[in-house]
Amino acid sequence: MSQRNKLVFLAAAGSAGLLLGAFGFQYIGGMFPCELCLLQRWPHAAAIAIGVFALFCGARLLPYLGALAALASAGVALFHTGVERAWWEGLASCSGGSLGGLSVDDLLNPSVVIAAPVRCDAVAWEMFGLSMASWNGILSVVLALVWLAAARKDAA
Repeated sequence: MSQRNKLVFLAAAGSAGLLLGAFGFQYIGGMFPCELCLLQRWPHAAAIAIGVFALFCGARLLPYLGALAALASAGVALFHTGVERAWWEGLASCSGGSLGGLSVDDLLNPSVVIAAPVRCDAVAWEMFGLSMASWNGILSVVLALVWLAAARKDAA
């Protein structure tokens, strides 16, 4: 395996790890994602697909697209971190909570269990003073650097 492919694999695996971690917090830890959390996941899914394609195709442009995907996740994560820390306001649908997708019948039916709306401006988990959004932002920038290093390597 070429050095370039090793870096592509590392970057795609990093996005897969972050995505699996997010799903783990959601499905094992019971921490439901807010709207901004969900938006941070899509670029990682794209980076994984780009990585798989790059390993088989070897196109020189693909690592740059992977870096762009990682930076997109980092950008949403930075915005989310700012919302959590009250540096700026978040999305109206996110910071105020949402009951979207529920019918009036669901809301009035006492036998239907309705989870509390997940807010983007509340930190659900943190480590070393940084929220999940902050960690995703930092790690996404690192992954973007790995993608860029892959782009600079020869495919051979």
